[in-house]
Amino acid sequence: MLKKLTIYRVFLGIGLLIIYSILFGQLLRKYYLGKNEFQLLQNIAIFIVEIPSNTKQVLNYFKNRSSPPKLKKHKDKESFKQFIPYKRNALLVLPRYDHGISRSVVDIVDLNNFKVIHTYKHDIAKMHAQVKNTKKFNRINIDDSPNRFEYRHPLILNDGSLISDSENSIEFKIDFCSNLEWINEEEIFHHSKMLDHEGNLWIPGHMKPYSKYIKQYPIQNFNEDSIIKINTNGEILYIKSLMEILIENKIFDINNVDSDILQKNKDPVHLNDIEPALSDTQFWKKGDLFLSAKHLSAIIHYRPSNNKVINYIKGPFSQQHDVDIISDKEISIFNNNNFIVDNEFSEVIVYNFETKEFRKIFNNQLKNENFKTKSQGLSHIFNDGALMVEEQNHGRIILFNNQGQKEWEYVNKDTNGNIGFVSWSRVIEDQLFIEKFKLLIKNNKCVN
Repeated sequence: MLKKLTIYRVFLGIGLLIIYSILFGQLLRKYYLGKNEFQLLQNIAIFIVEIPSNTKQVLNYFKNRSSPPKLKKHKDKESFKQFIPYKRNALLVLPRYDHGISRSVVDIVDLNNFKVIHTYKHDIAKMHAQVKNTKKFNRINIDDSPNRFEYRHPLILNDGSLISDSENSIEFKIDFCSNLEWINEEEIFHHSKMLDHEGNLWIPGHMKPYSKYIKQYPIQNFNEDSIIKINTNGEILYIKSLMEILIENKIFDINNVDSDILQKNKDPVHLNDIEPALSDTQFWKKGDLFLSAKHLSAIIHYRPSNNKVINYIKGPFSQQHDVDIISDKEISIFNNNNFIVDNEFSEVIVYNFETKEFRKIFNNQLKNENFKTKSQGLSHIFNDGALMVEEQNHGRIILFNNQGQKEWEYVNKDTNGNIGFVSWSRVIEDQLFIEKFKLLIKNNKCVN
């Protein structure tokens, strides 16, 4: 009798669990379909479902308040080593994390002698205190606390001022003496910052609220990338969702995508660079944009003036980062090379619009240097054909001359030998700009 009662209770429990699961699932289904029926019960169900993610957020809160990790790959290398003596009248804008002072700085390095001639280092906490849009930037004092903040791809203007952001943060401008001039907290900014032919900046952003195509889906924490044009006063002149661009140009078919797919893949595009065309050529027009979409492994040639995708470029690259116009018919692509096989080294690939062919440059050199960054990273081709590559994940920069010989190598070590990340350096070869900047240094009256 007792055994039968036990079996009965087991089956009763299983039956009740099935009924509970069905009802629980229906509550969640109606919630995600936007039907606010039985709202109290729905809220309880959502609370239960989000316990794991909320617990993870609490754990990440404490994790994210710590400094970035110290990098290990190049611990046995010197901080700077020159292999071929060569003077280059150029400046290196070097954003880097210094573990010795537990914060990021931007060094301006004279490539004639690799001496730091100026450093930007503003008051991050004071800047964050000005942020009023706490709904959009509710984690800015956690993710971008002074000991975690990074200057991402900083742009130096003619007057010596600097425009930058940290990853997924406000945009800001500081003057030559690192005094804050303005912040823009209207949008969430990330990745590259490039000037166009009109002197405005193009910067990737995250759309919040979502665009008309995405907002119909009840998805949380979806990364909808946008392209944003701002002037040097921080005013937004243009903004457009990249998902909108892809949908309106029939590259991304939203009609064949349900909310479950978007819920699982919350970052389907991952825009990481915008390269504006500064002049007309046979293959593009002044004002066109080349967009690097990492998770699509594609370069998108887009014309904002008529909302048209001119070229959608796929090729022998995977999860690429950084696209540059290098001639009137070529672009270079920094290939993170994250294919499933044959992915040991990062590459620099050149695409020719005339021949529609790809070629790899300095490939043997990158292999010999065991050069690999799985994410981020960039390349810069000098006017004389030399190549600089940034191994962002490992805090290293290498310059090869136009003969493929290693000219110098830099590893971002502090005074204690700890290696920090570098976060998107850039090279300035404009001689007039360099003269003006060095004059600013000579007449430096900064008190900080």
